[in-house]
Amino acid sequence: MAEFFDQLEESHVAMLAKQPVFFVATAADEGRINLSPKGYDAFRVLAPNRVAYLDLAGSGNETHAHLTVDGRITIMACNFEQPALILRLYGTGKPVLPQDDGWLELSGHFGILPGTRQIFDIAVESVQTSCGYGVPFMQFERERDTLTKHHARTDAEAWVAKQQGRDASIDGIPVRTTDRYLESE
Repeated sequence: MAEFFDQLEESHVAMLAKQPVFFVATAADEGRINLSPKGYDAFRVLAPNRVAYLDLAGSGNETHAHLTVDGRITIMACNFEQPALILRLYGTGKPVLPQDDGWLELSGHFGILPGTRQIFDIAVESVQTSCGYGVPFMQFERERDTLTKHHARTDAEAWVAKQQGRDASIDGIPVRTTDRYLESE
């Protein structure tokens, strides 16, 4: 049975801290719905009604585009161990790029990884738990380092130029692009 909460409780925060993967869903009025898996040590609970995650450059920038025009976002985490549990965070988010006000405050919560292009700052409006009985047991083996290795060996100027060339989503929604390559911490 699903249960709703106005904010994250301690048990929710503890569950989120153990998850090696989470999922992000966004949409605009028109076009595709975006659903992306996220890994690495990239998710932070900042307050009972505020979370953030570090975003690395990848094949697209759909989350940024959708949040710019719509703002709605859902984060989902599944417990692949005991107890069975699915946790969804419903809210609104905004991209914060390295050149933006607020970057220093947000980035201080993360270890910057090669390829970091933005942090998504999310106001949590509602939290939902559900049973998770249909989610399989799985064990975390290790992170894939392919993405961070790729970004680490890319020339900084070429990386920025490539990001700035990706100024629209798959559906043509404009996105703001980062103006700098960040060294990992």
